Amino acid sequence: MVSQLQSSSKLIYPESDGKPMADNTEQFRWIVIIQQNLDWLFANDPNVFVAGDLLWYPVEGNNALCTAPDVLVVFGRPKGKRGSYQQWQEGNIPPQVVFEILSPSNKLTEMNKKQVFYNRYGVEEYYLYDPEHSDLSGWLRVDGALDVIDPIENWVSPRLGIRFDLSGPELQIYRPDGQRFLSYVEIAQQAEQERQRAEQERQRAEQERQRAERLAERLRELGVDPDQITG
Repeated sequence: MVSQLQSSSKLIYPESDGKPMADNTEQFRWIVIIQQNLDWLFANDPNVFVAGDLLWYPVEGNNALCTAPDVLVVFGRPKGKRGSYQQWQEGNIPPQVVFEILSPSNKLTEMNKKQVFYNRYGVEEYYLYDPEHSDLSGWLRVDGALDVIDPIENWVSPRLGIRFDLSGPELQIYRPDGQRFLSYVEIAQQAEQERQRAEQERQRAEQERQRAERLAERLRELGVDPDQITG
């Protein structure tokens, strides 16, 4: 696609392409799972930026040249709010890792264009997941170009350190520490279980304290100083 470049310093780079983030609940679920878990994985690194459905403009002066990966990860750029990712304002660092989640409305031509875009503008790792068929494809930059990852089963991302497991009915992604990527519901359920366990432990400790106080009081009634008793 040929686009006319504009040199105006007032050129506007839109923050939306007018397209929905997702076409269905399954596509949206996977976008959120991957984006949120990666954000969590790199939460303590101030120089890893993770975003979902953010327009990426690789070339200054061309506001027609852009795409919005479902999830992108940029190493070497600070966290923070952005209306779009304008590469020339980001140390000219392109997203190193991008994810796309397929939906029934995605056309082969559209996805081919995205792959060409990612190859041309410096993406190091590109992952494409089809949740309907539990099919994952991946490409890794080798000798200056994206090359297909084969096999991808149990592949570990060089940049992210995460592992892809396709042995079950749907994709499972594992953190470097072996923990599985979780949905928000699963994370909330785990947090609630931990809260309940902590409350049970608190109640048990309180019951033990009260029992000890009752015993000490009984000993005092018998004329025995509980503080003088050694175990």
